Amino acid sequence: MKNEANSSKDWFIRLLKGAAVGIGGILPGLSGGVLAVIFGLYDEIISFLGNITKNFLQNVRYFLPVGIGGIIGVVIFSAFVEKAFGQYEAMFTCLFIGFVVGTFPSLWKTAGEKGRNTVDISILVISAVGLTLLMVIGGQSLTQLAPGFLTWVFSGALIGLGVIVPGMSPSNFLIYFGLYEKMSAGISSFDFSVIIPLVIGGLLCVLLLAKLADWLFTRFYSKMYHFILGMVIGSSLAIFPTVILPAFSSEGLAASGLSFTLTLVFSLIMFVIGVIFSYWFSGIEEKYSK
Repeated sequence: MKNEANSSKDWFIRLLKGAAVGIGGILPGLSGGVLAVIFGLYDEIISFLGNITKNFLQNVRYFLPVGIGGIIGVVIFSAFVEKAFGQYEAMFTCLFIGFVVGTFPSLWKTAGEKGRNTVDISILVISAVGLTLLMVIGGQSLTQLAPGFLTWVFSGALIGLGVIVPGMSPSNFLIYFGLYEKMSAGISSFDFSVIIPLVIGGLLCVLLLAKLADWLFTRFYSKMYHFILGMVIGSSLAIFPTVILPAFSSEGLAASGLSFTLTLVFSLIMFVIGVIFSYWFSGIEEKYSK
């Protein structure tokens, strides 16, 4: 009975992880890949997709709750975005930034499991600085795209790329292109003219690039993980000037209906909650991980 209970708990934990990864897949500033790394799912996902016929049924059973959780996370958070995220974007982004900060020690430990050297640290710094600059500059220069089948396939491919390349925030780019709120509305209302091309684009991207990612991690584990860590830092830093700071401008305060002080206090509270939650979940992961 004890084994059955642990198995049930493990299934539920993977469901929660999948929901978090699904939320990360459409959360501005983060990516599903980042949370997959944080929860120890990334290596298994890439290995499975890179060698999809190997232990197929066993892997399907293992990832079933992850997939269910991912769908739940995407649908629920898309509805949530419509109701609150647009008006209180900065504060809810602070929540997930706190989540990432709280798990940074575990990411640093994972990156150095096979050792680290000067080259690894250089890769970390370059990827962090490079992505920060790319996202800040891109946020000011990218143009609007009209919604349509090919546009949503492209959007799905961006989300898939966020799974394959942890640290890349596809949602940030969707915001830059003016597609984010339209995508969230389409998902929450079960608009299949949006959902189907998103799924097609995501699956194509993941299936085409998973084997390459598997090969890279097998041969360049330390360098790839330090690259990921740099991407995590870069994507987190980039959202401060692009998402959080604008909320403190006169226009941003008017849109939220809050004062500067209330916005600052609520943002700090959300950040602290995110850090506390991440430590709590890390404890669960350590207790039940195999």
